[in-house]
Amino acid sequence: MSTVENFLARVEEVARLVDREAVEGIVTRLAELRDGQGRLFMLGVGGSAANASHAVNDFRKLCGIETYTPADNVSELTARTNDEGWETTFEAWLRTSNLCERDAIFVLSVGGGDAERGVSVNLIRAIDLAQERGAAVLGIVGRDGGHTARVGDAVAIVPTVDAALVTPISESFQSVILHGIVSHPLLAQGAAKWEGLVSAAESPA
Repeated sequence: MSTVENFLARVEEVARLVDREAVEGIVTRLAELRDGQGRLFMLGVGGSAANASHAVNDFRKLCGIETYTPADNVSELTARTNDEGWETTFEAWLRTSNLCERDAIFVLSVGGGDAERGVSVNLIRAIDLAQERGAAVLGIVGRDGGHTARVGDAVAIVPTVDAALVTPISESFQSVILHGIVSHPLLAQGAAKWEGLVSAAESPA
């Protein structure tokens, strides 16, 4: 089996194994969030930060959910990192945003945060603040999900099928699952651009 064949085979395997009920649980929470006029804060680091930024667009435009991510303001993110340290970047940003019980944070991460090994501690601090303030904790994470999966309210875990591909598969499926979520009938407020064009073309004159 070639490298490409192996990768795509692992993708196919993960698609079969993703917990459908966990994803539906996230959708339900997001519908409740919108009904309660709460805000959604997307949090991720590295490739997950890029997915967080993409998700902000989709949740706002397709689902009508007020959504933000600190990854979209590199000036504030780097200033806080320089002046206060990386571990508190997301927590401090959420405090300034007045995170409250009507809101939710949505964590995108490969490991979900591991305090013992000092990995993604800024996510852990943000999660702890959300719990302290009564905000919901949602997530899509890889491996065993770390801190996010242990304490989150609705978290989908991307199954590990190949230890050598944990990061690329996890970050790829963040995007796959997110697109499934924003397309869900409970959340989608209309068709995306190209789907809308197809529907219009198929409509009777």
